[in-house]
Amino acid sequence: MSGSVLEALTLSTAMKCAPPDGCSLLLRVNASLTLREGLRGLEACSMSLDTQETQCQSVRVPRASRRLQVGQQLQVHFDCFEVSVAQSLYVTLRTVPHFCGVQLGQRYHVEDCADEDVARNVPDCFAGKLSYWVDRSRKVVLVQVPESGGPDYYVRLCLKWFTCEDAGAPVRVTANRVSRRVSLPYKQELSCLCLEGWPATPDAVRIQTCPFKDDTETLWDAIHYHPGSQALSWEPACPMSGRVSLCWRPGPGPQCLELERSGRPAHSRVRYPLVDTQPQLCLKFSTSLGFPVRCPFEQPHFPALPASRCACVTEGRRGPPRATECSRPPPPLRATPQRTLQWPSWTFPGTRPVHPAPASSCHPGDSSLRPGVSPRRSKCQGLTAGMWPPARPVQ
Repeated sequence: MSGSVLEALTLSTAMKCAPPDGCSLLLRVNASLTLREGLRGLEACSMSLDTQETQCQSVRVPRASRRLQVGQQLQVHFDCFEVSVAQSLYVTLRTVPHFCGVQLGQRYHVEDCADEDVARNVPDCFAGKLSYWVDRSRKVVLVQVPESGGPDYYVRLCLKWFTCEDAGAPVRVTANRVSRRVSLPYKQELSCLCLEGWPATPDAVRIQTCPFKDDTETLWDAIHYHPGSQALSWEPACPMSGRVSLCWRPGPGPQCLELERSGRPAHSRVRYPLVDTQPQLCLKFSTSLGFPVRCPFEQPHFPALPASRCACVTEGRRGPPRATECSRPPPPLRATPQRTLQWPSWTFPGTRPVHPAPASSCHPGDSSLRPGVSPRRSKCQGLTAGMWPPARPVQ
């Protein structure tokens, strides 16, 4: 049978109201077809894309009508399907009996609580009218659940990623509870920390509001330094897009010059190995939630190894050293085969890449730095950690 038998599939949302219980939503399905011999009817099926639950209805064409109306166009109206607020559906239409390749399909999204009529009349949207107050001194969110006369309600705090992940156990507020105020504790004021409420019914719509959506400062402070591995790391506590990079702050002010090839995606954990604890070394964020700069080694309480008394400089080079460049104390001497260390190539903007000098050529134990001993001229000169350019040697 030709695929042109099914001509159109039309979907729309209807509302059925029964005061005082409020209104429910329904899906209207209309179809048009050209009647062919052997066609006995149509079947429409609605499948929820969230739960895979399917509802089907069929309409039969009486045998007497089939003989008289072959070749004519018919309009078919199905009974309404029960649907939920903001539900995603896939509706299929096919013939009875089913012929291979003769089928229409269409995706449909039911209106959510942003629709004025739905928000005003459907009980599932009443959870969006939760009243709340934030007590920052006690780190709790106080929630007032409205008296709707309907089913029990759940409220909770969650971290909104692809789904809303638990940030605390949900609290059930029963319909006959005298006090409908709930206290929800939290640990950090994060922009993705949201309050979620929903009625205690199957497949209920969950309404969310985020009390701290403008609080982004905490996100940039999740920087950690691991003294053992000398690795600097940062991990986003909320979803974001953009980049993170190392930068060098030459002095007071907002300017921070990005180190070449240090950029990393900001959507997941960022880790820089073998980082020296220079106060001018910072992290620059260029993300969807802001463009701050954080210099962790400026903070006296930040956990880090003491910066070395000597940093290596290559002859003829100007500008700050690379984050990994020869500013750590040398390892103790061992009778082991010589190995070549691989250094990350982080280069200061505007300069050509420079290879670090060997660590053994300059370290705190070098005789060139001992009192009363004349320093030797070399490519590596004494430098107090955090100072630039290096001090000239005493003649």
